[in-house]
Amino acid sequence: MGLEGSDTWPFMRDFLDKCGSGGCAVVDGGFATELERHGADLNDPLWSAKCLISSPHLVRRVHLDYLDAGANIIITASYQATLQGFEAKGVSREEGEGLLRRSVELAREARQVYYDRCTKDSCDFLSDDRCWKRPILVAASVGSYGAYLADGSEYRGDYGDEVTVETLKDFHRERVKILVDAGADLIAFETIPNKLEAQAYAQLLVEEDIRIPAWFSFSCKDETHVVNGDPIQDCASIADSCSQVVAVGVNCTAPRFIHGLISSIKKGTSKPIIVYPNSGETYIAETNQWEKSSGVAEDDFVSYVGKWRQAGASIFGGCCRTTPNTIRGISHAIRTKQLQPQ
Repeated sequence: MGLEGSDTWPFMRDFLDKCGSGGCAVVDGGFATELERHGADLNDPLWSAKCLISSPHLVRRVHLDYLDAGANIIITASYQATLQGFEAKGVSREEGEGLLRRSVELAREARQVYYDRCTKDSCDFLSDDRCWKRPILVAASVGSYGAYLADGSEYRGDYGDEVTVETLKDFHRERVKILVDAGADLIAFETIPNKLEAQAYAQLLVEEDIRIPAWFSFSCKDETHVVNGDPIQDCASIADSCSQVVAVGVNCTAPRFIHGLISSIKKGTSKPIIVYPNSGETYIAETNQWEKSSGVAEDDFVSYVGKWRQAGASIFGGCCRTTPNTIRGISHAIRTKQLQPQ
């Protein structure tokens, strides 16, 4: 469902209308969380991208789990898949390019398997036996430069003075082009920790004449700032100025900040807003562990979606430590119009 041409903003509006859920759509949930649940060992600088090498069948299975849960958008396992990261693990340049393409192929294969399970007119059957059309997009994940560093920098955004917009464009350029050419429907620039990287992405999309839509989602530390301290409103304005960007939002951020962040984002853009927070736990980079915090646990996660919808978001999902159960709950709430604030 890719879109040619420079005026890509209507792409997401049209997609949301076709989802048939009151202008809402559902993105998938935590990917590494599910890979580990299925037995994958992700204690590696490549993180979930390791499974592109060792366990591609698990990658496909997790995509299917989220499709079965009701997702309209599935995100590829390329978040931490970079040519530089693969080379550091002894993977050749050619093999690394193949693995990036494979991340998109696995998601597309999962979508086809899912459709093949449905009736010939590509419908899903709900519990009440109603049939509804189900558009599904494959979003190619592009993690931040900090994700490649594998030291928690995507949760701090402190890249140092030596990292410039040009540094970041050069780092991301080839990966983005490969993912686009592999057949993704859109590019998901995720966990953006600072304004600098947003600027790099916006310039890169124009310079490379990228012909599929993109979204920008930021990692935030409170209701008004991304993790390095830049105002989210300023970051949203950068995304708003780029015609290839079709949605702006937040991921891997505590649920308790989302309502305020939606309000802040609306001050910088009128484009559709996407929110897929984490479970409310805190990631400790030194130990590679998640710790319980005072945020919202998964058990309460879905109850907040109505408030986020009322605040102005239209695309909902989950990030780290959320599961297909989270997405199933969100999808059910949206489809059955149970989005009244709690």
